[in-house]
Amino acid sequence: MRIGITGHMNLTPATCELVRVELEKLLAGHDHLVGYSCFAEGADSLFAQAVLDAGGRLVALLPAPDYRDTRVSEAHLPVFDALVDAADEVRYVAESSSMAAYDAANAQMLDEVDAMIAVWDGQPSPEWKTGGTADAVKAAKERGVPVTVVWPEGAERS
Repeated sequence: MRIGITGHMNLTPATCELVRVELEKLLAGHDHLVGYSCFAEGADSLFAQAVLDAGGRLVALLPAPDYRDTRVSEAHLPVFDALVDAADEVRYVAESSSMAAYDAANAQMLDEVDAMIAVWDGQPSPEWKTGGTADAVKAAKERGVPVTVVWPEGAERS
């Protein structure tokens, strides 16, 4: 089962725990689990760790080679680096990080997965932003990729 992730980066610590528990439940019992993620802070990294904890494999679909150095916060670097090291495969979809690269990473993921999990509060993306969670959910639905939304009661964005 190939599962992709989209979701918010700015989750409160309490929400991270709520989401982690829900992801563990969703991923339990899948044979041959392969998780697709860009290992961004928040939902993507929580999902990637849950895939590893469930005995699955990871495919890193990163926006670009400069992603780590230009977009990953210093506080998140240890988690990001550990997930990259644990990944079975690391791929880049563009030459440099941009909103278009994030869109390309989402599109590549949707080309390869059987289903997607969205850690999403149900709100639309801002008009100025493309490639966000709401856009990824919309694109998945347009392609016929099943989406499971995870937003536990009490979840909040920071």
